Amino acid sequence: MGRIRELFSDTLVYGISSVVARFINYLLVPFYTKFFDPAEYGVIGLIYGAVIFLNVLFQFGMESAYLRYGADRLISKDVFKTLQLLLLGAASALALLLWLLSPVLMPLLSIGPTAQYLFLMMLGILWLDALSAVPFAELRLVRKSWTFALTRLGSVIINVGLNLYFIIILGWGIEAILFANLIASGVTLILLFYFTFEQLAGSWNLAVLKKSLYFGIPYIPAGVGYAINEVLDRFFLNQMDQTDISRLYGSDFTSEEITGIYNACYKLAVFMLLTVQMFRMAWQPFFMRHAREAKVEKTFADVFLLFNLAAAIIFLAVGLFAVQIVQIRIPLLDGTLIDSRYWMGLSIVPYLLLAYWFQGWYVNFTAGIFIAEQTRKLPLITLLGAMITVGLNTLLIPLWGMQGAATATLVCYAAMSLMILYYSRRYLPVPYQLGKAGLMMIIAVAALLSADFIIIPFINDLAGRIVIFIISLFILIPLGLSSTKLVNKSGL
Repeated sequence: MGRIRELFSDTLVYGISSVVARFINYLLVPFYTKFFDPAEYGVIGLIYGAVIFLNVLFQFGMESAYLRYGADRLISKDVFKTLQLLLLGAASALALLLWLLSPVLMPLLSIGPTAQYLFLMMLGILWLDALSAVPFAELRLVRKSWTFALTRLGSVIINVGLNLYFIIILGWGIEAILFANLIASGVTLILLFYFTFEQLAGSWNLAVLKKSLYFGIPYIPAGVGYAINEVLDRFFLNQMDQTDISRLYGSDFTSEEITGIYNACYKLAVFMLLTVQMFRMAWQPFFMRHAREAKVEKTFADVFLLFNLAAAIIFLAVGLFAVQIVQIRIPLLDGTLIDSRYWMGLSIVPYLLLAYWFQGWYVNFTAGIFIAEQTRKLPLITLLGAMITVGLNTLLIPLWGMQGAATATLVCYAAMSLMILYYSRRYLPVPYQLGKAGLMMIIAVAALLSADFIIIPFINDLAGRIVIFIISLFILIPLGLSSTKLVNKSGL
């Protein structure tokens, strides 16, 4: 039981910081949807989609490599300095290459030739974030969770404050978003340098470099596959044929506007994404620390079921009340959480919540792959997922538009979670309670469907959703907490 409490404690700290940081950052969504039209917001979605994709190339798995080899505190300083120098050289070279290719790449992001400064700021953000990856990993590894949390939170506060200043006071356009992010990333790197300065006392170590590259390189195709699964839908939507847009949404909309609407409604899935991310931050160091301990397989199985309980609650809370959530009035803004111009995309929210739930399964199942040092399996899984994403986006977006893109994301993450489960079990036979986890997912989806198609039409909408939510909790909580019986019996 103590090990699960340890995981819960770290998850709570990382989670509070991530939730608070994301919540503060999320306050910019009503701000952006109020001040920028859907087409402008669509360009921002494309730029930050490219950031997610390019982050993989700029960091090429060195964060995970440090978590793996920096855990040996006898050589951690050598590992830290070697990887930081490697990232400095590689990120600088890649930024220069992308700058040279900017005439080809900028049109893909809907950036005009007179706005190259947007592209340059994007490269600056990528460079700074690459150099922050290993210091952040060091804070996680030594369990300086509060330092990690406050640094992340401070960065977000700076970013949000500068956004408000640049847009409201100075009257800037979308360049304000990137410039604020650039400054926040720079301040974050300075703070991380201060907190981890002593780790730079190590030496360049060629042996460390070789094994870190061997461990981390598989993260490039794996990460590229993940980025494709995560952001490619925006680029497909941005290339929609006007005939399909007119058939689905009317002739008044453009592809950039559809991309912006999709990007805004996608933000509602952030609550499930937060749950997965806060869990992942604590989960990876946790299972590496306890990998060789007795009865660890049962502990991992119990953690999986508890995660599904949390995911089911988030799914219902957001899915049932999505319409009410976007209508929340924002003080001083004279607007709602998401401007009404974007509400036509709310139908995608349940699909994306479910997709991130499956992503949480994927994160759970990575334990066996990491512990056995079989990360070379990850490229196969993620690239197969990327193939599913490309194929389904190509097929479904012309037919269903935004809903087709969300469906492709859901199918992709479901398939990837099952593929990694197959491989992970070969190296670590964890008795995951898939039946109970699947039942919890079915109950949550059935509750949402009953609200939309059966119960709500006959009673007050909000009251009916509250009743369904409470009834669902009474069914789901006993299923999720049944794992504590296993914990007590096993003496953990």
